[in-house]
Amino acid sequence: MLTKGDDYPIHQTPEPIAYAGTDRNFYDRYFFNAYAQDGSAFVAVAFGVYPALNVADAHIAIVKDGKERCLHASRVLGMERMDIRVGPIAIDVVEPLKVLRVTVAGTEGIAGEVTFEGRSFPIEEPRFVRRNGPRVFMDYTRLTQNVRASGWLEVDGERIEVAGWVGTRDRSWGIRPVGAPDPQPVPGAGLPQFFWQWSPINFQDRSVFFHVNADADGKPWNTRAVILPDGAGPEGGYHTESATMATELIPGTRHAKSGVLTIPMEQGAATVTLEPVGTFLMRGIGYGGEWRHGGFKGELSVAREDLDCANFDKTDMGNLHIQAISKCTLSVPGQADQQGVGVFEQLILGPYRPLGV
Repeated sequence: MLTKGDDYPIHQTPEPIAYAGTDRNFYDRYFFNAYAQDGSAFVAVAFGVYPALNVADAHIAIVKDGKERCLHASRVLGMERMDIRVGPIAIDVVEPLKVLRVTVAGTEGIAGEVTFEGRSFPIEEPRFVRRNGPRVFMDYTRLTQNVRASGWLEVDGERIEVAGWVGTRDRSWGIRPVGAPDPQPVPGAGLPQFFWQWSPINFQDRSVFFHVNADADGKPWNTRAVILPDGAGPEGGYHTESATMATELIPGTRHAKSGVLTIPMEQGAATVTLEPVGTFLMRGIGYGGEWRHGGFKGELSVAREDLDCANFDKTDMGNLHIQAISKCTLSVPGQADQQGVGVFEQLILGPYRPLGV
C-alpha cells in the first residue's frame, strides 16, 4: 500500500509508511493551545491519526466567558497519513519545527486561522514507557514547543483577534490507549492509577516546562523541568529531573487550587507559582467522552459540542482531565521576578497518597 509519505525519506521500518508496526494502539498526534495573556480567551486543537484503526480525527475548542465551544471531526484515514485534514479542520506545516498553521473552514458557527511560531527549538521530553502488568500501556515520544500565536477565531459570529497570544504546541507518537477500550481485563495489572501534571509556561523572554508522571506513592516514573530562553537551539536551556511541584487541591476535588514548582539550580532554587484563573475541559478535544481519540464515526462525521467550563461537576470522571489556565510568577535568585501565563494540566486517576486521594 504505497502512499504520498513513501516519497519522503521518513521510513522507520522496512514497510511502507501506511503501516506503523503491529500495535493497534499506535497513534501520531498534533496538539496546540494558545491564549490571551490575561487569560480571557483560549483555544486548543488536537489532530491524530491511528494507522492500525484506519481513522483520523481533529478537534478544536474555544474557551471564552466560561463557555467551551467545540468542533469535532472524524474520518476514515484510508491509510494516507500525509493528508493532514479532517473535514473542516486542517494543519499546514509551514516550516518544520518552527511554524505551523491551523485552519478551520466555517462549520457549525466555528471558524478560524491561527499560526503558531516557535519561541525556540522544541524540547524532547524523556520517552514515556509504562506497563499495566504484562501489557504496554504507554510507549511514546513527545516534542514540546512554546509559541507565539497570531490570526483569528470566530464563534457564532463573534470574531476574536489572536494578537499577542502565546501558547504551546506538541507532537507525540507511539502507543497509548486509543479507540474503543479493550473489554478484557489484564490479570495482575493492579488497580487503575495515573498521576499526571504538565505545565508549559510562557514568560517575557523565556519558557518554563515541567511534567511528572508518578505512582500512587508519589514516586516519579517520568519527570523533567526545563528553563529555555527565547531563540535557544537544540542543546540550549537548563534541564533537570529534580524539580518538584507542591500542589494544593480544591477541597473535595482532584483539581489544583494552586501550585508551586521548585527547580533546583546552581545559584539556588528557582520557583514558579501557578494561580489557576480558568478551566479548559480536555474532553472538548477528544480526551475522553463521546469523541474520544481514534473512535470510529464512519466515513466522515462532524459535530459541535458546547460545554460549561465554569460550572461543572469536578468529581465527574469525564471532567477530571483539565488544563487550568494560570497566571504565573517566576522567581530566580539574583533576578527580578517575571509574570507570565501558562497551563497547569492535571489528571489524577485512582489513588495518589501524597495528596490524600
